Amino acid sequence: MIASGFPAATVAPSDVVSWDGPLVRAWFCLRCRPKREPVAAGHLRQLPEVEVFLPRIRFRRVTGRGAVWVTEALFPNYLFARFEWPTQWRWVHHCPGVTGVVRFGRRWPTVPAEVIEDLRRRLGPDDLHEVLEPLVPGDAACVRNGPLQGLEGVVTQVLPARQRVRLLLEFLGRQVYVELALDQVAPGVDRRRRWW
Repeated sequence: MIASGFPAATVAPSDVVSWDGPLVRAWFCLRCRPKREPVAAGHLRQLPEVEVFLPRIRFRRVTGRGAVWVTEALFPNYLFARFEWPTQWRWVHHCPGVTGVVRFGRRWPTVPAEVIEDLRRRLGPDDLHEVLEPLVPGDAACVRNGPLQGLEGVVTQVLPARQRVRLLLEFLGRQVYVELALDQVAPGVDRRRRWW
């Protein structure tokens, strides 16, 4: 047994699926259960000699209670792990929260280390990107509450000093401008796309 409580990985050559590379540690993309990326990352970090990278994004989301800060995976349902495929793939694959290693048929591609390093450099030391401006002019937006709830429009102006936003809406067959509180409006685009 290894100190962390996991038995030493012993994989027969017939169990290794079409691995013809050298025995080196490489980055792989792992698929996780929905909203369980942090759980999977925590369990993976307990495995010996497995490095985990879970890029995250933090932003304000409008809810029924108002605007709240949320943190989610930058790539929903995915994270990255660096390990030695022939000896550790089975432990990684069966880790709680992980549904599998991303593959194409019987081929498990690796992620170049340069890609991971570029992401880490852009995210910073906490692997977290914080979106400070909730909306910018030109964004699609949806009214989340109030008398205009459900209407969609385009942001024409953000008024940060007043915590308001001006939208161009299609209402009763004509286009009208309305000013609403920021917490009444939700972005119509995924903030991950804007950052990336």
